[in-house]
Amino acid sequence: MTFKQATTAAIILAVTIAATSILGVANAHNHEGEKPAMTDINVAALTLPEITRGLEAGQFNSQDLTRAYLNRIDTIDRAGPTLNAVIAVNSSAMKLAKKSDMRRAKGEALSPLDGVPFLLKDNIESKDRMPTTAGSTALVDNMTGRDSPLVARLRASGAIILGKTNLSQWANFRSSHSVSGWSAVGGLVKNPHVLDRQACGSSSGSAAATAASLASGSVGTETNGSIICPSQVNGVVGLKPTQGLLPIDHIVPISATQDTAGPITKSVAGAALMLDGMTGWENDYFGSLDADVIDGMRIGVMEFSRSDNPRLNAQFDAAMSRLEAAGATLVRIDSFDRPADFWGASRLVLNVEFKEYINQYLSSSPANIPVRSLSELIAFNNENAEVEQAVFGQDIFETSLAAPGIESEEYQTALMLVRKATRDEGIDALLSEYDVKVLVGPSGPISSRVDVANGDVWPPWAGAGSMAAVSGYPNLTVPMGTIAGVPVGVSFMSGRGEDLLILSVGLAFENTGSGSPEPYYKSTIKAEDMRAL
Repeated sequence: MTFKQATTAAIILAVTIAATSILGVANAHNHEGEKPAMTDINVAALTLPEITRGLEAGQFNSQDLTRAYLNRIDTIDRAGPTLNAVIAVNSSAMKLAKKSDMRRAKGEALSPLDGVPFLLKDNIESKDRMPTTAGSTALVDNMTGRDSPLVARLRASGAIILGKTNLSQWANFRSSHSVSGWSAVGGLVKNPHVLDRQACGSSSGSAAATAASLASGSVGTETNGSIICPSQVNGVVGLKPTQGLLPIDHIVPISATQDTAGPITKSVAGAALMLDGMTGWENDYFGSLDADVIDGMRIGVMEFSRSDNPRLNAQFDAAMSRLEAAGATLVRIDSFDRPADFWGASRLVLNVEFKEYINQYLSSSPANIPVRSLSELIAFNNENAEVEQAVFGQDIFETSLAAPGIESEEYQTALMLVRKATRDEGIDALLSEYDVKVLVGPSGPISSRVDVANGDVWPPWAGAGSMAAVSGYPNLTVPMGTIAGVPVGVSFMSGRGEDLLILSVGLAFENTGSGSPEPYYKSTIKAEDMRAL
């Protein structure tokens, strides 16, 4: 058996194992004996704000809505295209929906999100009867019985935790030769637009599930690109908020200085509404959205972030013309230089922080798990290499284990370097020097084909999203079109705490006609698809 055959077989085995354990839960929503649906809901045609208005107006109820999503998970994720986007389904979802309907009938809805089903990336803890696995079989029993604070806020809003989404295992922080969207528990996430294309990572399942309308929205996480990249290649809106705006407690960690959760939806207004629920309704992002803010606004166009792909550049040029037509004044920024040792310092920061915080997380989990430290996790992966390392190894784990401690001078120096390069001499400097309020650039490259034998093989990176990720500043991706059926997006970023600003600018751009494209589940891109461009 060749390596490629072996890896393919291992993936099939992993998916089969995952499906066997997951479908037992998913089938708990067997509809036999239930009352007929009040109405059939075309959830694929609805954005989150439209869903909340429909619930409020009594056009449909939460039980019908939840049932519609569960049916789509069965027909699209489990059967049909088999996206492998949903890793577990909450067996209590229909009961929670019934309770929500009872509250609304009494005029006691807890928030606009009461009765709205959402999915969580499977590195985020919820106290529902679902483990938090990070895609690893080492954590299949990680049933902690606790909510991450952002989940607790959604629950207090009446939102329904519908299930967990698949992800790049360990949030894509295990191997430098990883396959984005693959995990030992859930298998490989497929891009619903073109099934043999990358769904990107690590929030691959969250973005693919949102694009395929398997929930009203989903929660992803990002350390460096893990919300922005999957959102843009799946044709949905993704917000990486200012780091620290949302607590990261009870989320499987990588970096305390970069990790954040964020909403993934089919509209900018939906992302704002989700952010309201995730922050406990403290800031009224949804109610404060102002698309008119773009009128006369100076926006810096990061020309240095362009791709060398002419089709992607043409899409970006068209997007910039639409921004101008909406009232923005565009300021071209041709160049930007980082320190020569930036990427080495950035990797060191992540390696040091991962070792520190994954040890804390594993050692403190109240669940009965077989690993309590990074060293034990590495040993577990070696002992279970047939499943855990079927597709790629764990060189990042090993490098992190050998990294210096978090109190070391080496770490402190590296952290100062990357923060200065992305803040004072990065985003803040560009905003000030060019007298602009927002920076804009392509969100990333056109999604590549999946290659399990070679690992991720991406074209030259387009975009400057790493600056927002490392600095901790907000970044919003909005669909700007498709190329041969593959979505591409445009990113808006600004200074620390300017989440509402970039949401408002993103809304203004979205209003020019840039909606989330409906997926067609194409098997591949054919020559005639390219000739038609």
